[in-house]
Amino acid sequence: MPNQQTYHMTPDEFRRHGRALVDWIADYHEQIEAYPVLSQVQPGEVRALLPEQAPQTGESFEAMLKDVEDIILPGITHWQSPNFFAYFPTGASFPSMLADLLSSGFGVQGMLWATSPACTEVETHVLDWLIEMMGLPRRFLSTESGGGVIQESASSASLTALLAARERVTQYASNLTGLEGGLVAYASSQAHSSIEKAMMIAGLGRENLRLIDVDADFAMCPADLAARIDADLAAGFIPCFVSTTIGTTSSNAIDPIPEIGKICQEHGIWLHVDAAMSGTAALCPEFRWTHQGLELADSYCFNPHKWMFTNFDVDCFYVADRSALIKTLSILPEYLKNQASESGAVFDYRDWQISLGRRFRALKLWFVIRHYGVEGLRYHVRRHVELAQQFAGWVEADARFELMAPAPLNLVCFRHVGGDDLNQALIEYLNRSGEIYLTHTRLNDVYTLRMSIGQMHTEERHVAGAWQLITETAERLAADL
Repeated sequence: MPNQQTYHMTPDEFRRHGRALVDWIADYHEQIEAYPVLSQVQPGEVRALLPEQAPQTGESFEAMLKDVEDIILPGITHWQSPNFFAYFPTGASFPSMLADLLSSGFGVQGMLWATSPACTEVETHVLDWLIEMMGLPRRFLSTESGGGVIQESASSASLTALLAARERVTQYASNLTGLEGGLVAYASSQAHSSIEKAMMIAGLGRENLRLIDVDADFAMCPADLAARIDADLAAGFIPCFVSTTIGTTSSNAIDPIPEIGKICQEHGIWLHVDAAMSGTAALCPEFRWTHQGLELADSYCFNPHKWMFTNFDVDCFYVADRSALIKTLSILPEYLKNQASESGAVFDYRDWQISLGRRFRALKLWFVIRHYGVEGLRYHVRRHVELAQQFAGWVEADARFELMAPAPLNLVCFRHVGGDDLNQALIEYLNRSGEIYLTHTRLNDVYTLRMSIGQMHTEERHVAGAWQLITETAERLAADL
């Protein structure tokens, strides 16, 4: 029988193209400072360069890689640039990339323990490692009543926690009969927008999210929380969920978990703690004060894909009582039944998340931790905090600028004293220049610039260069306004 065209890439072709692609990625990272940090393309510009129709016959890998350089690269905002100071850091270290390649190469579906035991057991073990590495409460250990699982983001973790809180307060009735209403949840006015979205998805409704006042440092006020809970109880509502933050998105504010936790315990309310970026700081014992009171939490999450050199997506989500989570999300059709699951001796992580399918994401964490070691990770966290404090000191020492919030870790919120219009013009000019990338927020309704320091290759020269560019540009703009 003659050989038939299979259209597949052969192992030999994969070897050759794979080597070429690894070389391309390595070259990209070596040259990354040469690119404008913020993509300079206009809306629709990338799509206009793409063919209107898909190719009828296969194309060469070389042609694809050339289009990456000619079409894709100009449309990339370079999150791995050492001059990227916007939003939050997004670590993508080489060990993490290699692990991601290995995960893709395995191509496993880790929904059940039985579908790839290593996918589950490495995840369980690595998340237990992190509890010791970060000094987290032992009740989150898989060997205790809790356990950890990798979600794709803190938004998914918050939604999952909210669902578990909803079911616990209704004694798991709402999964069967639907919601009858009356459930309310609480977060600070500085909480991430994902909490509001979770209320929508979970069927509790945006109007039933109570936004709690914050103090002068933008942290949740426990007294206001207690008063709002009392008022809701008196009005016949059922408080079920409080979301707190270690490191808010706008200003890196840290909510007082000990006081809030006591209020939640008094009323039997699920306490969730979101430490998306700032959780990584707990690798260093001197920053663990940020996690005081965490032993009172029902759930906790942080994102290694932000400040721990592990490329997106990896969110570590812990619960103190895994049975509450599993009872909330477990459903077992006949086609998923198997002997290992029925034995009760294994975790089936499909019961710990919204979706059924899951990738072998734990490989990324495993590789990163083994490559850097705890010592190496701590070194970089401390260095980033040191650079941020140095930047904050420059702001404080310059009469033309002011700090807008405390800077406990690696985020500095500041502005020029010349007013909102000047600050908006300043950030727009800086970002258009391509030399650095900053983002903004509003604190007390004042336009505020955010300097987030945490990229893997950011050094003092990058931070100093950014400050020089900011001050010189502001000086020119102030003279023109």
